[in-house]
Amino acid sequence: MVDQAMMKLGRRAARVGPGAPRAPALSGYTALAPMPPPPARFDWSVRVANWPMYANDRVGDCTTAAIGHMIQLWTAGIVTLSEEEVLAAYAAVSGYNPDDPNSDQGAAMLDVLMWWYHQGMPSPAPPIGRDRLDGYAALRAGDDVELRQAIVAFGGVYAGLAMPLSAQSQDVWSDVGDAPGSWGGHCVPLVGYNETGPICVTWGAVKQMEWDFWRVYGDEAYALLSRDFLDTAEAAPNGVPWAQLQADLATISAP
Repeated sequence: MVDQAMMKLGRRAARVGPGAPRAPALSGYTALAPMPPPPARFDWSVRVANWPMYANDRVGDCTTAAIGHMIQLWTAGIVTLSEEEVLAAYAAVSGYNPDDPNSDQGAAMLDVLMWWYHQGMPSPAPPIGRDRLDGYAALRAGDDVELRQAIVAFGGVYAGLAMPLSAQSQDVWSDVGDAPGSWGGHCVPLVGYNETGPICVTWGAVKQMEWDFWRVYGDEAYALLSRDFLDTAEAAPNGVPWAQLQADLATISAP
């Protein structure tokens, strides 16, 4: 049995009200350009041999660690951000100061996405310089078909979990009735799924969860559009044209 009780979380609740970051709904775009039915199972994680911890065992930087993992997946491991780069992004968004442990208060996912979209992650692969996000859109809560479609079409989903205490010791995350958020908030990339449930990357490893766990504790999910996910034919690996993806997610709501 695993013991993840000492691992860090770090996803803060989304800010609400005037001036808070917003995300357009993916369904508003796919109604005009429907995504194909998803396969029964799919797994992007096989593109990457080793997943860095990105300091998430000691710092609550899960929201930017998940970005590092998604860039790594999209580029099949060709681009791997350093721990320092991921922590620098976390500091820029959240105000984290490594010399002040009390400043490690986590970050809201939409704050991170807005920062990534406007500022760009530092990139170790010249001549990129900064790795910018080209778009993002919110998935419907409880829509498993849309979730599967987004994982396949966009190379994973940026997801938030209201983690229960029971997850600290589970090899496969499952719902045993613990209250959502009783452990805290966590951010992970969903990189695949199967009959059991979604597959994510967290704390430097691939992790399986059950569908019931996702339905109870998954409360935030975004499809991300990135040029990292293009092949030489200007299309995502699943064959969806880049131009269509870009059109579907063209509208980004600024704070």
